[in-house]
Amino acid sequence: QVQLVESGGGLVQAGGSLRLSCAASGSIFSIKSLAWFRQAPGKQRELVTFITNSGLTNYADSVKGRFTISRDNAKNTVYLQMNSLRPEDTAVYYCTTVLSGPPGYWGQGTQVTVSS
Repeated sequence: QVQLVESGGGLVQAGGSLRLSCAASGSIFSIKSLAWFRQAPGKQRELVTFITNSGLTNYADSVKGRFTISRDNAKNTVYLQMNSLRPEDTAVYYCTTVLSGPPGYWGQGTQVTVSS
């Protein structure tokens, strides 16, 4: 079992920044990568970025150059630094182990709202 707890969401104006955190606990030795997905109202959940145990990262085209994923192994925490936020970044952001294979674990999500 893996538990994931996201935090750091909120309301920000366009052009602003937020940093999301995802704290992992439990059987974390089984986690090969951690990813951030997001889901906007009326849209499908989409992959934003992920980071592997070896430090490899990947980003959706829509966030490249604006978002940065990083991790603190000592704290078992992954961060998502989001800069130059746009109204279209508004969504619930989820931390997940789903890219590590079954059973994929998900956090409860954190709301990010960007006002224009």
